[in-house]
Amino acid sequence: MGNAFESPIFNSEKDKPLTWFLKQKDRLSALHPDMSDTMINIKILRKCGGELEHAIRCRCVEPCSTEHYNNAMEDIITRTIIGKTWTKIPMESKMIPKTSRKDRRPEKPVLKCHKCGCTSNLANTCTKKTKINEDQLIEEVQCTE
Repeated sequence: MGNAFESPIFNSEKDKPLTWFLKQKDRLSALHPDMSDTMINIKILRKCGGELEHAIRCRCVEPCSTEHYNNAMEDIITRTIIGKTWTKIPMESKMIPKTSRKDRRPEKPVLKCHKCGCTSNLANTCTKKTKINEDQLIEEVQCTE
């Protein structure tokens, strides 16, 4: 039972403050039934971690009830970043292989004249006459009639 109290340290990402605090209180009261509530609260606060423990002690003036500690702990964790832990992202995932400028730019489509098919000019400056197939000319005449 002593190991059950000693092993868990409060982690705001995994545990909710109220349930964690009450579990720790139940474990300590089962382990040491003659211990007072203030001593139980102090031992539980030591399991919270440096900044979080300090912030809770600053808000709660000794002696405080368990409810007061719970409220202060929840308030600090939800409103500040003290109880939150930040995981460091490894540099390997940030490294992106470098590409040259040519690779980053999309290739431009080849522009060519839709009248003659040359890449040297566009349709608005084309000097060649437009050729129409006889089949297309016959279909256009039939559609207009």
